[in-house]
Amino acid sequence: MRRHRCGWGRPIALPVLVAAAVLSAGSASAIAQTGGTLAPGAPASPAAPSGVAGVAGIATMAPDGTAIPPANAPRRIRKAIRAGNRIHTRPYVWGGGHNRKFKGKGYDCSGAVSYVLHAAGMLKSPLSSGPLAHKWGMRGVGQWITVYANKRHAFAVIAGLRWDTSSVGESLSQGSGPRWRATQRSAAGYRARFFPGY
Repeated sequence: MRRHRCGWGRPIALPVLVAAAVLSAGSASAIAQTGGTLAPGAPASPAAPSGVAGVAGIATMAPDGTAIPPANAPRRIRKAIRAGNRIHTRPYVWGGGHNRKFKGKGYDCSGAVSYVLHAAGMLKSPLSSGPLAHKWGMRGVGQWITVYANKRHAFAVIAGLRWDTSSVGESLSQGSGPRWRATQRSAAGYRARFFPGY
């Protein structure tokens, strides 16, 4: 399997979007979509909004860096979030997480994304970022989970939080490795993919 460095090399400048409006129950499902107000399967928007605490469909971050799934999250999404919480302090390791059991002392970008997708029952074997961009799921933005990938990097937005090994857009570095990120990064140059129904 061909390996590559994930997201290291040249940083990507990110606009950070802040959801300032109070959302009604009817619009909560729209913001729960990982790409904002797009319908599942729609082309990716340039950037996804950051999580808003207390809104149905939006995960929140605990002080320890774990993610708290929204109460209305489907079982598969809760499983993906719990999986991310299990490895959220592991270091960045090039090629990490690409074995049959998805386990490693550390994870690279696609290994970390593969780990949470596998826990959610959305992936049978680990994929590097190129195949995540072209072969996994369907093209477009999902309602609950969207994988953004290209041949050099992969990250996911799950219930509004970014799951990424790169700290792009953050003022406080949590270190390298898979982490939940409250900031969003630009989707420019990435293919958005989603799992049908999610």
